[in-house]
Amino acid sequence: MPTADMTILFVENPIKSLAFYSSLFTVRQHEVHPSFVLLVFENGFQLALWSRFTAEPLVTAPAGGCEVMFTVASKDALEALYLEWGVTHGVTIYQKPTLLDFGYTFAALDPDGHRLRVAYLRDA
Repeated sequence: MPTADMTILFVENPIKSLAFYSSLFTVRQHEVHPSFVLLVFENGFQLALWSRFTAEPLVTAPAGGCEVMFTVASKDALEALYLEWGVTHGVTIYQKPTLLDFGYTFAALDPDGHRLRVAYLRDA
C-alpha cells in the first residue's frame, strides 16, 4: 500500500527556498539541484522544493492553497518558535498564536507565500 511521506512545494527559486528552510529547521539536504531541492527532516518527513518553472505538468495554482504543519511538544515551545521566526528570522507571520479546535497554533508564510502552520495539538 502506498504511504504519504513527502510534500512538494512549487517555488520561484529552490536555492533561495533552501536557505529559508535551512535557517528555520535542522534538516538534511538530500538533493540539491538548481530546479529541485529535497530536504529530509529528523523524523523522515521529506519536503521537496521544485521550481514552478520546470515542474511538469505546468504549475498554474498560486501558493497558499494548503499548509505544511509542524508540531511542537508544548505551548511554551510554540511561543518560543513564534518569537524566533518572527523576530530573529523576520518570517512573515500570517496568524498570531491562537487556540483553535485542533490545538494552539500560529501560521507563517515562506518567501513564495506557502502557509506554514506550527501547532501544539494537546490541551485543545
